[in-house]
Amino acid sequence: MLNEKQKILIIGGGGREHAIGWKIKQSNRNPELYFAPGNGGTLELGINVDIKTTDIEKLLEFAQKEKIDLTLAIPDDPLALGVVDLFRSAGMRIWGPTKKASQIESSKAFSKNFMARHRLPTAKFMTFTDFEKAKYYIQKQIFPLVIKASGLALGKGVIICENLKEAEGALENMLVKKTFGEAGGEVVIEEFLTGPEISTHAFSDGEHYSLFPTSQDHKRVGEDDTGLNTGGMGTIAPVPFVSPELMQKIEETIIAPTLAGMNSDENSFEGVIYPGLMLTPDGPKILEYNARFGDPETQTYMRLLQTDLLDIIDASIDKKLDALEIKWSDKSACTIVLASLGYPENYEKGKEIFGIKDAEQNKNVVVFHAGTTMKDGILVTNGGRVLGVSAVGKDLKEALSTAYEAVSKIRFEGMQYRRDIGNKALGLKMGDF
Repeated sequence: MLNEKQKILIIGGGGREHAIGWKIKQSNRNPELYFAPGNGGTLELGINVDIKTTDIEKLLEFAQKEKIDLTLAIPDDPLALGVVDLFRSAGMRIWGPTKKASQIESSKAFSKNFMARHRLPTAKFMTFTDFEKAKYYIQKQIFPLVIKASGLALGKGVIICENLKEAEGALENMLVKKTFGEAGGEVVIEEFLTGPEISTHAFSDGEHYSLFPTSQDHKRVGEDDTGLNTGGMGTIAPVPFVSPELMQKIEETIIAPTLAGMNSDENSFEGVIYPGLMLTPDGPKILEYNARFGDPETQTYMRLLQTDLLDIIDASIDKKLDALEIKWSDKSACTIVLASLGYPENYEKGKEIFGIKDAEQNKNVVVFHAGTTMKDGILVTNGGRVLGVSAVGKDLKEALSTAYEAVSKIRFEGMQYRRDIGNKALGLKMGDF
């Protein structure tokens, strides 16, 4: 174990990083927290450092200067840039997957080829870099069809195309007009799968793993799953219709063989692996991999995690995860995202935020900050997803009711949120899938 008084650097500035910092602050080790860059909420937990998540050399320089004991590499961009490799080469203790391992998220082409090679259940697919070849291919496909930017696109590079015209437009935007920049320089074209989506997470030390409870994100900006894809508008955990038998099947057919496949490729994965799944009539299939905690899933998970997160991270780095019992609450939790008007496209910043303290009067409510900052002593909006209002309850219905009651006490100009988070899950029972 590390020194009792640890200096910990958390890379990131969203709701996920606020939630992780909030959980770590509960450790009996009394850690000293730094966030790079952090947000208006993380200021209450530690010190914000004005360094971009992608400036990995500057992050290392700061960690060395401040004698940081442990760095947590949380977002996808610095992982894809090799922040873990850089810190380790300098002898610094850091938690997260290497650049090579994080390709399972940073390149959808890489991950789909990995799945095909290891016979993991996923949609049928083809990858393309040439617009004309891709256009010829889709003329013979069945619609709807899914077209994905291969690289990192902030959760927005997935287009569901209902017809040939839409598909050609999506391909042109990605491969010709470069709407997603380098992320869309290669595309993955997939068959359209049907069924409810769930998120599965597992801690991994490269040799052992430990599963989280299941969760469910709500990606579309509009109610009843309409509108554009976002980074996530709300989450629930655990998912009430996922049975222990289904969870065992997911572990045996997806989680265990994924990590075993990474090892057999000499590409050991350390950190949090997060396959997004669809429960199809043919069984659970992988939509995509994430090489880190999900957001806003993490805001919900941190309300349920009972084990000291620092103990889990140490065990993961030291390859002793099998010796640690990780405990989760038997309650339910949820998070409702409050977003800026116009998100996920264009939105304004700098709107004053009111009512957070009123919302947190209920001991079962915690409001996590995502796109917030302090300006002249006033908390204002500073992003698309602004806040995550999380709540726990004895069951999902109670957690949702508590969260929405708290939401009613918060306001800022242009505030938008979905009023149907968890509704579909409430209408299903265990064993339906």
